[in-house]
Amino acid sequence: LGSKITGTGFPVYKGQMAKFQRSLINFFLDNAIENGYHEILPPLMINETSGYGTGQLPDKDGQMYHIKEDNLYMIPTAEVPVTNLYRDVIIDKKDFPIKNVAYSACFRREAGSYGKDVRGLNRLHQFDKVEIVQLQHPEKSYKTLDEMLEYVSGLLRKLELPFRVLRLCGGDLSFTAALTYDFEVYSSAQQKWLEVSSVSNFETYQSNRMKLRFKDENGKMQLVHTLNGSALALPRIVAALLENNQTIDGIKIPKELIKYTDFDMLSRLS
Repeated sequence: LGSKITGTGFPVYKGQMAKFQRSLINFFLDNAIENGYHEILPPLMINETSGYGTGQLPDKDGQMYHIKEDNLYMIPTAEVPVTNLYRDVIIDKKDFPIKNVAYSACFRREAGSYGKDVRGLNRLHQFDKVEIVQLQHPEKSYKTLDEMLEYVSGLLRKLELPFRVLRLCGGDLSFTAALTYDFEVYSSAQQKWLEVSSVSNFETYQSNRMKLRFKDENGKMQLVHTLNGSALALPRIVAALLENNQTIDGIKIPKELIKYTDFDMLSRLS
């Protein structure tokens, strides 16, 4: 249906599947809020300055949807508007850590061929994602990174999914990140591991671009460390749940989600 309305890569969810998606979003948001994150509902379009601030522009200009008449970009992730809330801001060090969570639709052109490894829910032009973003004192940012890794691991354990965590080597890192860990869940249908989350410490890269600073104990201006991670991206999480929870009667809903869905089985006809 999405290809009829818009084109390839724009899915439509109906009935139980629509509620399943909404339940996952609420589950992710509620868990984040319970862990001290402050919910943000950001705009879905950003200006060029915001894209530059977090490092998407100019590097990923060709991967982003651009409205030329207004010179605005559709967001590829909620990280961009949420982090840019603090552009040109001087933070009081007593406010660290600053923890935000945001749900948004995300838009990516994903230029390139669509082979068997990017079919279905694996690679979409529009998808839903919950993002966690933290601003932290430089001396504490790597402890915060460890806490974020444990948080995402906890979500995947609650969803009863088989997963692994990979520390990216320097050659695989984004030029914006100082350290990144990828979370992968196993796809039984494709018999491979699929990335469902990346959690990164950007140290001062983004804050330098955004002039995001704080005053240290000597009154000297210092750059804030920024961190973010997917918690989680829905398309591949949905695909993993559909593949790993199949029964003769339908798709079994993880126990933690039943209070959100109000059903324990996803019908094959939904």
